[in-house]
Amino acid sequence: MTQRVDLATVMDRLAIDELVTRYAVAVDDADWSAFRELFAPGGRADYRSAGGIEGSAAEVADWMAGNLESLPVRQHLVVNRLLRLQDLGGYFGDDGEVQADYLHSVRGDGGEGHASGGRYSFGVLRTDDGWRLTQVVMREKWRNDSGAPAGV
Repeated sequence: MTQRVDLATVMDRLAIDELVTRYAVAVDDADWSAFRELFAPGGRADYRSAGGIEGSAAEVADWMAGNLESLPVRQHLVVNRLLRLQDLGGYFGDDGEVQADYLHSVRGDGGEGHASGGRYSFGVLRTDDGWRLTQVVMREKWRNDSGAPAGV
């Protein structure tokens, strides 16, 4: 690869890393407009392993807005990001996948809540508006429902 291709790849990786971070911040801050904007047209999310729904970005944003309202304290830690970009014979293409582990803690005003952890799978696509999500699949591996969240 040339230095120009290497630099473009680094820039893509940074943009995709920011996309994943913006996803976590949008959920934690209940910014459902920003959440919707992170997705490419036709993008979908699947939270069924954590007791949620699967659907379009708009459907899932509406569902989360209603279901997370009683849990105003939310925090995601998205770590161990592994990015695979489409390989076009030595050059990278316009889509890819990010695998990342997460710790998630939520709490209501009365102290009720939970902590959970698992793995996300993010599908990403380069669009005219930059990198966007084509899919988000949450695979919850554990959960602590003992009232106040565990120290995460």
